Amino acid sequence: MKILLIEDEPSLLLSVKHYLEEEGYIVSTANTFQDAIEKLNDYDYDCLVVDITLPDGSGLDIIKELKKEKTNVGIIIISAKNSLDDRLMGLDLGADDYLTKPFHLSELNARIKSVLRRRFFEGNPKIIFQEISILPENQEVFVNAESVELTRKEYELLVFFISNKNRILSKSAIAEHLWGDSMDLADSHDFIYTHIKNLRRKLIEKGCPDYVKTRYGAGYTFSEKP
Repeated sequence: MKILLIEDEPSLLLSVKHYLEEEGYIVSTANTFQDAIEKLNDYDYDCLVVDITLPDGSGLDIIKELKKEKTNVGIIIISAKNSLDDRLMGLDLGADDYLTKPFHLSELNARIKSVLRRRFFEGNPKIIFQEISILPENQEVFVNAESVELTRKEYELLVFFISNKNRILSKSAIAEHLWGDSMDLADSHDFIYTHIKNLRRKLIEKGCPDYVKTRYGAGYTFSEKP
């Protein structure tokens, strides 16, 4: 899952980024209003963690811009201000949650997981697709109740496929989801084929049909339909 962290305090920015990356998220950062707007224009994110007070603007204005586009991104506000007005304004604008500094990083992680479940899987603690069951809290995958050992990227790819089932996903969209800003450094998308091939093999070995369909010239779909 891709997160954009918007925070102007360098030490907090680095500590949150490092912690979330250790938890398996792809994290991009911005420390100004303008930088955040540019990142949002260039990439799609699953969740936004945004400070209200920025040196050149307000995090609330970023939320306003996002909501104009009717995006499905999850939004968590973090702020040193423990003001009821700020909290209510942020939630009224469409934010999903609000954390007051200082906060425990584990609490932020729990809030992010909760937001992502609500946004993409209707709050369910378990993701189910046919005989595939996923427990996002522990990043565990089962096929017919039998555990499937996936690498982190294979797991992220499977969740991305299921959350976008029956949609054509281009190689660029998959690369952006799995690697975020770092996708620009790749010379080709051959590595995507490798991850998809390994994921397909592991699922089929456990008894799944081949749900991944190649759409030549367009990308891939994940569907139970032939």
